[in-house]
Amino acid sequence: MRADAQRNRARILDAAEQVFAAEGAGASTEEVARLAGVAIGTVFRHFPAKDDLLTAIMKRLLARLIEQAGALSGADGLFTFFTELVSQAAQQRTVITLTGVDLGAAMGALDEAVGRLLGEAQAAHAVRAELGLSEVMALLTSLCAGALRGGWGSALQHRTLAVVFAGMKGTRG
Repeated sequence: MRADAQRNRARILDAAEQVFAAEGAGASTEEVARLAGVAIGTVFRHFPAKDDLLTAIMKRLLARLIEQAGALSGADGLFTFFTELVSQAAQQRTVITLTGVDLGAAMGALDEAVGRLLGEAQAAHAVRAELGLSEVMALLTSLCAGALRGGWGSALQHRTLAVVFAGMKGTRG
């Protein structure tokens, strides 16, 4: 892909993230094109259908999450990842519940990254030994869904995460 085409694609994705985060999956691709500073035809050359654009946003988001999880380690890595992810979901209200989008490989990589963080936390005795990856991913999903609903100020995020972390540690919050 030519350098200018790569720049256009990146600008389109940046704009689409903003537009869809603000307006939801029903937002117009015309608004994406306007914000990206490209013609609507340029958007459709890169993403023939709106679902293609939404899928690309999701894959990009998952790649960032995998990178963030990969940069963390140690006993507190899992808790840091939870905190950052919930904060991002609350702030950006990113569209993460798309139907019909196959993100299998990316989700597998996210599972691996979170599983590594879980294993390190368990090895350091910072997380209950019986807690499995399925439970951790369910907690992450639930917390992010709550944050996406809105009204999650930092005080509510802090209190909610404290309760979840206490349960993960096997302590009373």
